[in-house]
Amino acid sequence: MSSTKVLVLGGTSEARALAARLDELGIAFVSSLAGRVSRPRLPVGDVRIGGFGGVAGLTAALRDDRFTHVVDATHPFAVTMRSHAVAACAAADVPLVRLARPSWREHPDAPTWHWVSTYAGAQALVDAQGWRRPFVTTGRQTLEHYLGWDDTAALVRIVEPLDVPAPQAWTVLHTRGPFDVDAEIATMREHAVDVLLTKDSGGSYTAAKLTAARELGVPVVVVARPAAPAGLREVSTLDEVVTFLRS
Repeated sequence: MSSTKVLVLGGTSEARALAARLDELGIAFVSSLAGRVSRPRLPVGDVRIGGFGGVAGLTAALRDDRFTHVVDATHPFAVTMRSHAVAACAAADVPLVRLARPSWREHPDAPTWHWVSTYAGAQALVDAQGWRRPFVTTGRQTLEHYLGWDDTAALVRIVEPLDVPAPQAWTVLHTRGPFDVDAEIATMREHAVDVLLTKDSGGSYTAAKLTAARELGVPVVVVARPAAPAGLREVSTLDEVVTFLRS
């Protein structure tokens, strides 16, 4: 596989694990991070940070840097990057695979949760149910959907600071996970949370809050994942990625 050169679209724990595996196997690769976090957790190996400049820029990068494969290991909600990868790989004739984090749809508690398709739908459900102290864990880029909660005592957990002032009723926690179950229980109790608002990030990295909610009897609202682009090949393990690269 001496001629193999992989572009890993990353920024996730799965992408960091993949980088470590490729490094162990001696497979040439470059990890690409979007650059939205000021102090990202960096994978081993070569890393580039920042956007490509749309589909055209990514297509040019694939050709100019002679990448032979692309692995999309971005977050399940990174819709724009995913569509750009599909289009650019098709244009540059570079094989693409998606390393997909397992969905929380298979979680044993999933049937008891309130599933919605949009952030606006999540806000509407919280309002309709009369919940007044939501624990919002859907990420900084989604908070514009909740800025109308002027008198809702939302607990909002984010890594990076907000771009706009938060409503006065909010409590904003600037912190980075992962968090264990005991810590999540303590947070929910301290702030008297009456509903957990999250999105289907999947996997185990941020799943402790789901267990904490069950232990405390706190209802859960989950924003469902966007559909994957048609025809995109998906795998769920590092071994499957390696098999793809060797095929």
